[in-house]
Amino acid sequence: QVQLVESGGGLVQPGGSLRLSCAASGRIFSINAMGWYRQAPGKQRELVADITSGGKTNYADSVKGRFTISRDNAKNTVYLQMNSLKPEDTAVYYCNADLRQGPSTWFRRYWGQGTQVTVSS
Repeated sequence: QVQLVESGGGLVQPGGSLRLSCAASGRIFSINAMGWYRQAPGKQRELVADITSGGKTNYADSVKGRFTISRDNAKNTVYLQMNSLKPEDTAVYYCNADLRQGPSTWFRRYWGQGTQVTVSS
């Protein structure tokens, strides 16, 4: 099967930086878009950023200019560099990948288990 494993979360002071990673493994034929969502307590899950296989990126307005999404297609890995972090960035961050497991199968979205990011002094 397919697994998405995130790493890099933690506690950071306001103004600090963190880099999240998410590696997809298992039976993978091809990956289309990959992305990051987040969910704060009591709020709905929201898109943070996503990136196509060709490198086209899309960001939520709240993170533009502070966060950068990138990917390594050879490693099936997506990254999220987060700079100038604010307390309101505190959330569980989830990665996802739209992938298919064979040449004639449908694309399906897979999710990671989530990693906690806490921004606090």
